[in-house]
Amino acid sequence: MQITAELVKDLIAAQFPQWSGLPVRPVEKSGHDNRTFHLGDAMSVRLPSGKAYEAQVQKESRWLPYLQAQLDFPVSAPLAVGQPSAQYPYFWSVNRWIEGCTLLEEPPEDRAALAAGLAAALKKLQQVDCTGGPEAGAHNFYRGCSPAVYDGGTRAALDALRGRLPTDRLAAVWADCTAAPYTDRGVWVHGDVAPGNILMRDRRFCGLIDFGILGTGDPACDYAMAWTYFEAAERRVFLGGLSCGMVARARGWALWKSLITYDDENPDSRQAARHAVREILGETG
Repeated sequence: MQITAELVKDLIAAQFPQWSGLPVRPVEKSGHDNRTFHLGDAMSVRLPSGKAYEAQVQKESRWLPYLQAQLDFPVSAPLAVGQPSAQYPYFWSVNRWIEGCTLLEEPPEDRAALAAGLAAALKKLQQVDCTGGPEAGAHNFYRGCSPAVYDGGTRAALDALRGRLPTDRLAAVWADCTAAPYTDRGVWVHGDVAPGNILMRDRRFCGLIDFGILGTGDPACDYAMAWTYFEAAERRVFLGGLSCGMVARARGWALWKSLITYDDENPDSRQAARHAVREILGETG
């Protein structure tokens, strides 16, 4: 279905009339899972793009206020949850708007400083007590599980790219990545650490947004940007202090994502995928 500003206005008028006089306009770039709109200057509205993403709304409503109180960077916790209706069939949310631009819109002043700031934010997230939190699984597309859960898709992508990439080398890298088990306690996992979900202010790291695939488990997936975005020197900063096994699994997440999006229609995704493959081959050759 088409999710438009007019639909959002109608939903607000029907369910939250106290905000019905506020202007609605789409954000510059919405993510894949949700369509996002400005509601006035201080709020946003997020609507799942399909049934598969609806559960994210109630999960964020349950856990983001808790995380917001524990973290020293801003978190866009829901202010209200909209109900399914004849106009729109899924739960949806009204959230506090956090000032800033995403990394897609605003390149950093210092990429190494971005790597350090992002790593520090992830460490703080992992230190928050996750007792009772949602364990990684189908609800968050297995972020927080081993990358081996996507073994079939990875091997199919390698077969499809045979002749264009050194797939035997990449298959060996994949085998190493999936052989390193995670044996520590589960921690909070953001699940979608990517340029579109990294908030910048004055070209400096400010915070993380879009916790839709939040879960608890192995945080290796949150470090895939070490290859999909960063280069060697910045990667060392970002991954500093992590175990060899954690780095291997993170590389596995980056490799899986890059292989399945190597020819993606979205130019940002395609560019990130090809960058990651080059970086992985460069450090494992």
